[in-house]
Amino acid sequence: MSNDIILQISNRIKEKRKEKKITLEALAKEVGVTKGLISQIENSRTIPSLTVLLSIIKSLHVDLNDFFDKLLTDASEAPLIIKANQHQRFEKEYTKGTYYYRITSFKHNGKLVDVVLYKQEKNARKGFVSTEAHEFDYMIKGRMQYTIDNKKYILEEGDSFYYDARKLHHTKCLSNGHFEMLVVYFFDEE
Repeated sequence: MSNDIILQISNRIKEKRKEKKITLEALAKEVGVTKGLISQIENSRTIPSLTVLLSIIKSLHVDLNDFFDKLLTDASEAPLIIKANQHQRFEKEYTKGTYYYRITSFKHNGKLVDVVLYKQEKNARKGFVSTEAHEFDYMIKGRMQYTIDNKKYILEEGDSFYYDARKLHHTKCLSNGHFEMLVVYFFDEE
């Protein structure tokens, strides 16, 4: 299963769960799995087995055809315009004070590209994380520090940064309020 379809399924599960006002705990109990597993599935951290996926869809009381309807499998050649109010907020790690807004995801040359607006508050609690992608960051606002392989990198407004996000990394806000950055994830096919 390609990463873009996995990402769309993950987003669809979260969208339907929130639409129906079902908590992570309630869905996990209904499916017979842990809350952590549902969270990992919704955040594209793990791929559910077919049995678990079908159980999730059934527990959400969604028709299978409706659930899989309009999943994009091919990128259109038409230009893509995304209005600011269409950015989809999602959670990526177990953190407080960090905010992710998906701008778009698409396939380019057979590889998934995920474009995200990332915001982090001054006192955010965030541990070291890794993502199965290479990452390009552009600082829109504020000042921050990356820690990768025990090295610290300071980024300020207008700076760009490209690295292998599969390495454990940590971000820290150095601004008084928060920083904002545009993040572009380049996923490799597995």
